[in-house]
Amino acid sequence: MLAVAEAVAKVVSGFTRLPAEQVGIADAAGRVLAEDVAARTTQPPADVSAMDGYAVRATDVPTVPVTLRRIGESAAGAGFAGTVGTGEAARIFTGAPVPTGADAIVIQEDTETDGETVVIREVPTPGRWIRRAGLDFAAGDVLLRAGQVLSPRHIGLAAAMNVPWLMVRRRPRVAIVATGNEVVMPGDPLGPDQIVSSNSLAVAATVTALGGTPQNLGIARDDADSLRQLVEGASGADLLVTIGGASVGDYDLVGQVLGDKGLDLGFYKVAMRPGKPLIFGSLGETAVLGLPGNPVSVGVTSLVFLKPAMQVMLGIDEDEALATALLGRDLAANDQRQDYLRAKLSRNGDGSTVATPFEAQDSSILALFAAADCLVVRAPHAPPVKAGERVDVLTL
Repeated sequence: MLAVAEAVAKVVSGFTRLPAEQVGIADAAGRVLAEDVAARTTQPPADVSAMDGYAVRATDVPTVPVTLRRIGESAAGAGFAGTVGTGEAARIFTGAPVPTGADAIVIQEDTETDGETVVIREVPTPGRWIRRAGLDFAAGDVLLRAGQVLSPRHIGLAAAMNVPWLMVRRRPRVAIVATGNEVVMPGDPLGPDQIVSSNSLAVAATVTALGGTPQNLGIARDDADSLRQLVEGASGADLLVTIGGASVGDYDLVGQVLGDKGLDLGFYKVAMRPGKPLIFGSLGETAVLGLPGNPVSVGVTSLVFLKPAMQVMLGIDEDEALATALLGRDLAANDQRQDYLRAKLSRNGDGSTVATPFEAQDSSILALFAAADCLVVRAPHAPPVKAGERVDVLTL
């Protein structure tokens, strides 16, 4: 069996970055930048007021109260064209350009006005309540970097930078084939020996969440012709994910059928639990990841293998270093397989994070996987560990 780290390295080395495509900024949320982005404007473009009040010359107000002549008004989008001279003030609003001659803002709460004059009741200091030109950024500043997953905050920043189009990585196309006579799609008639298929929908949702485009090709029956026919639909995909049929049973046909079609096999077993029966290889130009059939095995292997593969294709360079937490209950020594224990996170009295693995860890128990916050990761042959000791965790 292949060690997990070695298997992940083989998977990652099997992918390259996908080409870039241009999208409008309104359609860029969740996409991954393919190029650095520089500001096309300066923000703010001029000195502007941070408050509603009056633009004044600080030297005119050495003490208070002082009465100044009101000479005009500056509003956002409609600045005052004149100059504030000795003994003068201009009404100003938040975001409005600071008039020439003025070097401070007195907020309106510290003033009184009769319309033609204004009484200043607070001594200003030069620069007070003024946002200088370029306070946020200047034209040419590179503010967004390639590999950034664009959140709503990044979309807002790009818009403020006056960037209407962005170059992003093409979404990976992932074809998905489930296998098994025993599985039917949710809502379909359910026979006495059948179960509802959850895996293909979970993998499709994972692909979408990771920034890809899933193509659910359906459920192959446990015969070679059915599987072969569905696999044909993966032509043009960047990755084919099969679910189930990756073990060594009489009806585990994935390796056989893909081998007949020319699969270049990278590996087929990994020293991990859950998820030991796992295939990776390539079928022509399409990478192949054959996941186990148990629901938790699918979820864990998707996190450990599918996620880094997607990140390579999207050009995402993330540090996947494990977090740590205090263990919530004693654990026995581990065997030769790397273990991924479903666990809940909590806080102890000191505020430290505690990970408590569930007692039941069977790879078919989907409800506990959905309830888990993290996976406690235990290396092969790890010794017993007591509650309160620090362990590695992979957050969900």
